[in-house]
Amino acid sequence: MSSSSDDPRPVTCVEPVRVSAACCPECRKPVDKRYRPFCSKRCADVDLHRWMSESYRVPVLDAPEQAGDAGASLEDKKENEL
Repeated sequence: MSSSSDDPRPVTCVEPVRVSAACCPECRKPVDKRYRPFCSKRCADVDLHRWMSESYRVPVLDAPEQAGDAGASLEDKKENEL
């Protein structure tokens, strides 16, 4: 058997990394299984309210309009399809 000095891999004596407890995205307290990923019903409701009031938004790049559709509204386009 070869000695540890012949082994090209570095030897590290560390304990396995423990995954820290997840934190509530609202208040940073530890997560409760019942309300995961939140810590409480209150934090879950605060987040839901933000979604419902459209405080959170997904950025969207507008597609360039085609030459023939420049002045047409969405309703006009639907009527033309019928």
